[in-house]
Amino acid sequence: MFRVLEIIGDNYEEIIQLVQDQLFSKYDFPHTDVNLDWTSFVLWGKKAELGEYGYSRGHRPDKKQITVGISEISSPVKIPIGLTIRVGNINDQTHFRQTFLQVCGRLREGSRVVFDKGGQSKDNLDLVLAHKMKYLSAKKLNKNDDARIRRYVKSAGKLVEPGIYGEIIEYPSRYDYFFFSEKLKRDQIEAKLRMAERKLAEAQEIESALSRGKPLLKRFMINNPLVDIKYTFQTKLSKLTENQARELVQSASINGREGFFCLVSSEKLTLQEALKIYRMKDSIEKIFQSLKNDIDIKPLRVWTTKSLCGAILIGFLAQLIISLMRYDYEELSNVAPKFIKISLANLTVTVVYEKNRWKHEIFSNFDPLNTLILTKKAVET
Repeated sequence: MFRVLEIIGDNYEEIIQLVQDQLFSKYDFPHTDVNLDWTSFVLWGKKAELGEYGYSRGHRPDKKQITVGISEISSPVKIPIGLTIRVGNINDQTHFRQTFLQVCGRLREGSRVVFDKGGQSKDNLDLVLAHKMKYLSAKKLNKNDDARIRRYVKSAGKLVEPGIYGEIIEYPSRYDYFFFSEKLKRDQIEAKLRMAERKLAEAQEIESALSRGKPLLKRFMINNPLVDIKYTFQTKLSKLTENQARELVQSASINGREGFFCLVSSEKLTLQEALKIYRMKDSIEKIFQSLKNDIDIKPLRVWTTKSLCGAILIGFLAQLIISLMRYDYEELSNVAPKFIKISLANLTVTVVYEKNRWKHEIFSNFDPLNTLILTKKAVET
């Protein structure tokens, strides 16, 4: 099995190109607008060649990981067409180029490329424009946006939908869609207050250890046998009451940008259009969720790079087949991949060998989903 995985993984990029050939020869998609996104997969073990420590979407910063990029034709198609696999510490801005170039030759001129702020950079935006396509992305807020935030006034004329306000700022080569969400502000402040409580608790642990002459916990120290360092800790807690300390850490966490976000595009859209298109990008998040939890290609272990690529490619192809079923059969369009997978896995084929060496197959364990799939497939063939 591992030899097969190695062969597949060694040729995964060529296989993706062959899959694209078949998809675009058999389907005349209504559009070729795409969503691009990236995620990480935790690796069990420390010696995998691609494994590196990086920002962990799986909330396991103690584990090495690899990063995976997916390209998907956006709604209503929702079919993945691209897969790139890189080391675990690569950032989305760098990974963007490979993910985009893998699929751009299949896209029509003027297609829209949608991605989040992690992949946004001037070079990446220029790359999209150089291929005569449009982009819509989120933009990281910075100090230059703070003055706009301070001047921002909610008004009925800026209402995009209940609880969300916006305005369009036009530049020579782009449009900024600047939004304020009341719900987002509440959620972000609540999250930052929870973070502030954790920081206060950490400071109290350090202060307690120092006052008792105890060694600090390992999680507060650099745990590397090749690094020799002496620590000096001094907290501010001895000079502050608990309420003062809590107020200090909260004021350091909350920066006034809570609730604000900005989308940037090369095309003129309404605020409602920009928000709707960007929200539809969550379909690629559902593909990641399906790969990890429904297709269940994890856990990835200490394999060679070729084997890792082979295992991820098999999971990608399984997800592609399910996405094609949901696209081809309207009845399945709103059925979660998990239920399609369970239905097909339950389908049983019994092979009966007769004395005259003839054999026949008996299908069993039918349910409405797999019956629908088999019936429609039989009619097509």
